[in-house]
Amino acid sequence: MRECGMLLPIASLPSKYGIGCFSKEAYEFVDQLKEGGQSFWQILPLGPTGFGDSPYQAFSAFAGNPYFIDLEQLVGEGLLTEDECEEADFGDDDRYIAYDKIYKARFKVLKKAYERWKKDHHQFLKSKLDPETIEYCFYMAVKDHFKSASWNKWDKDIRLRKPAAVEKYKKMLADEIGFYEFQQFEFNEQWSRLKAYANENGIRIIGDIPIYVAFDGADSWAHPELFQFDEECLPKAVAGCPPDAFSATGQLWGNPLYDWGYHKKDHYSWWIKRMEYCLKLYDVVRVDHFRGFEAYYSIPYGDPTAEFGHWEKGPGLDLFARLKKSLKKEELPDCPVATTVQFIGNKWKLLILRNLRMRPWRFNELQKSLEGISQKVLTQSLRSMEADGIIVRTVYAEVPPRVEYSLSELGETMRPILDAMEQWGNNYKATFH
Repeated sequence: MRECGMLLPIASLPSKYGIGCFSKEAYEFVDQLKEGGQSFWQILPLGPTGFGDSPYQAFSAFAGNPYFIDLEQLVGEGLLTEDECEEADFGDDDRYIAYDKIYKARFKVLKKAYERWKKDHHQFLKSKLDPETIEYCFYMAVKDHFKSASWNKWDKDIRLRKPAAVEKYKKMLADEIGFYEFQQFEFNEQWSRLKAYANENGIRIIGDIPIYVAFDGADSWAHPELFQFDEECLPKAVAGCPPDAFSATGQLWGNPLYDWGYHKKDHYSWWIKRMEYCLKLYDVVRVDHFRGFEAYYSIPYGDPTAEFGHWEKGPGLDLFARLKKSLKKEELPDCPVATTVQFIGNKWKLLILRNLRMRPWRFNELQKSLEGISQKVLTQSLRSMEADGIIVRTVYAEVPPRVEYSLSELGETMRPILDAMEQWGNNYKATFH
């Protein structure tokens, strides 16, 4: 079955406070997608942007952009007043995002909300955030302490994360850390509600993530072992693209390169955590610059252009084999009967299996044979059964393309169950009817 969707960054939504966010306009856009027969909403990365405001240069791979927090929801929660929001200068041109003004105004407004919020909630917060997100909050608090300087400009003891220095700054900056934790809590709550609304209306979210992280970010500071750094935690080489017809000097991105040898020895645990985090945010994950997993362009650190870089081999399929193995579904029930019910325990899945027991079926055939099933429910059921490995979806290279669904090898092992159910049904009807 063919499906379509639209790409619209959160920042591009209409907003009365300078930048698109998780406001009523986002919910209205979901309604528009549904009315238009769309199935997907693709967005750009949701991470907190740094200098230059690029969504591909975030301060963390495990945090959300506080710009997307809907201030009107905070007003509804009693954490802000409308006057406080209206008084802030977020820019006066609806066609343009004034990032400089938003940066100066947004955090001042959020700080007022935090001061009211922390009286009742702060002590319960850490349990609701991922450890890596808490790491980001600590990073940003220290960064603010050093006047927004990148971590390579900090005092040596905290730059190198010496234990005594870490404890010192955690105590000294406890309230500022709490402020960033509050932002992440509100981001998660609001985004979860918006995503749930989208999913309830048949819209799935495609999330975009950059393959690399920023040097000025919590990931590279907290985990220098993951990157090609020297003893002073400075990059040995950085990312980019070689010269081509569009640029005689290439593209110098400046992102730190991964130490793939370390990642392999560590069984790609950081990447597994990253994907687990992303799969909580999105229904589908797109990785920007995917080509870098096969081979990546390495530029000597300090070079002014990308002209003198060279290609290095990436992790290739080894990474994805590990991800596939590690990103398991939820734990199965202890009871084997409950396990079986989890896979086939609804009317439509059983009837789909009944049909596929006979032969491969096309989507439209299935829908016609299953009286009362909607297109949406059939689509969801087939996707779920394919993901569970019970059925196989085969696309034939014809014009138009022909798609058929059939039982997988695992699905074939369910034949005795279906046969027994058929026999029981026949016996029941013969006995009592």
